[in-house]
Amino acid sequence: MKRRRGRGQTPAPRVVQSVMKKKIIFCWSGGKDSALALNRLRTDDRYEVVSLLTTCNEHFQRVSMHGVRLELLDAQARSIGLPLEKVFVSRRGSNEEYQEKMAATLAAHRARGISGCAFGDIFLEDLKLWREENLARMGMTGVFPIWKEDTRELMREFFALGFGTVICCANDAYLDERAAGRRLDPEFLASLPETVDPCGENGEFHTFAFAGPIFSEPVKFAVGEKVHRPVEATHPGDSTGGYACPSSPRRTKGFWFCDLLPA
Repeated sequence: MKRRRGRGQTPAPRVVQSVMKKKIIFCWSGGKDSALALNRLRTDDRYEVVSLLTTCNEHFQRVSMHGVRLELLDAQARSIGLPLEKVFVSRRGSNEEYQEKMAATLAAHRARGISGCAFGDIFLEDLKLWREENLARMGMTGVFPIWKEDTRELMREFFALGFGTVICCANDAYLDERAAGRRLDPEFLASLPETVDPCGENGEFHTFAFAGPIFSEPVKFAVGEKVHRPVEATHPGDSTGGYACPSSPRRTKGFWFCDLLPA
């Protein structure tokens, strides 16, 4: 027999189960893959991105590989609304130096209850394995929101979401100085050689994201001068004869950088 609730008797409170989100940091390069991956995470109920983490060149005071000024990196973080931590490596930093400094940084985050680190990697198996092995030693796991997705479909999604990005670095085995400083749009993608991945996942080019759903307002910048840096200046461990590319018959002699200026 059901027990009848008398007048004035309040119902028992309903228990609502809340799912604890996994707190993670995001290895932010400032480019399109990072922007798209971060957007995925911010709409994923499983994760809470608590901060951005970027590797920077201490000598040049720029984002490693991308060559973007730190003022623009800071402007991105402000518009995204997340704290930014910079890990500085020396001018000719080795993998050992990078791993040592990253390990110290991640250990501090792990002590604060951060259990994962996210990346915008797509299909470089060796790189993903290397990241996961390093994270496992720290008691952390990797999160890869756009892993193994078709790069042409990713770019369609990128444009559909209203992201804006510009080429800040171009590999001379694939592209020339005309690519540096150019907006990444459907017209640019259509002009790429077949050997170039639409997302530049083989290192064909790097980008600077300045607008889109992750930003509260666009990051303002101006296109400055273009400069060519040889491999020995950007990758000190490689020979001056250049190095082989995974999808190009040519060897990389260097990179075209476009200096983006804070506006």
